[in-house]
Amino acid sequence: MIHSMTGFGRVDLELEGLPIYVEVRSVNHRHLDVSLRVPRVFSALEPGLKKRLRGRFRRGKVDASVAFPQNASPRARLVLDAEVADQYRKFAAELAGGEEVQLPAAQLVALPGVARLVEQELSVEAAEAVLEEALDRAAEEALAMRLREGEALERELRGRLSAVLGLVESLEARSGDVVSAARERIRKRADQLREEIGNLDEARLYQEVAIAADRLDVTEELVRLRSHVEQFGDVLDSANAETPCGRRLDFLLQEMMREANTVGSKANDAPLAHFVVDLKTEVERIREQVQNVE
Repeated sequence: MIHSMTGFGRVDLELEGLPIYVEVRSVNHRHLDVSLRVPRVFSALEPGLKKRLRGRFRRGKVDASVAFPQNASPRARLVLDAEVADQYRKFAAELAGGEEVQLPAAQLVALPGVARLVEQELSVEAAEAVLEEALDRAAEEALAMRLREGEALERELRGRLSAVLGLVESLEARSGDVVSAARERIRKRADQLREEIGNLDEARLYQEVAIAADRLDVTEELVRLRSHVEQFGDVLDSANAETPCGRRLDFLLQEMMREANTVGSKANDAPLAHFVVDLKTEVERIREQVQNVE
């Protein structure tokens, strides 16, 4: 079963009474590209969490984030240092010659060291195991979505692959008629020339017939095209989570398009040219879908 590169997973949890969530998103990408954003308080955990995430995916652009919901991040609290404030009062009294000086509260609070903001501390060690588990669960949700998307993709690809095979069969049938018709035209023209000018070089005539037929014959291209289609189906049959197949499928589609272009260059026939246009359209539609296969 093929896997898509589109997935999403989210896990909500609490750390020391604070709500927090972990999200994992993935989209198509030529290689594996993993990025992770964490709050500053957990920055020491980022390398390990990112490495853990890379071990779950094979291909795609994976964006993960650990974040606090809006207005739910750790809040700083104001701490008053009464000892420092008392020292200010004593120093003021000394300056006044021993007389007690009444300092207004607002003036005291404004003095350095009396009041300070202290951010709420979270235990990084305690959070590590919780965040690892949450990240694993979010990744599993994203992978499960990638599998469901892959199932839908495979159904689409197999349907279009059948359409390609049908067009190959139509091309095979029509190309045989085109070659036969070309040979017949040359023979008729040869008979006409024989009546007009007398004897013709039979060897030369046969050579011209063979050359004309070869220029119109697309048998080899269609055989290779059919082979590519069969290989494409085999890759779909053998695909699994451990062996990403998107690049191989993309390569086969490039070869299919190459053969289709060659057939088109030989298509000296309107119905044959129409079949080629339809064939290239189907191959291009498959290619667009394959861009999202892992």
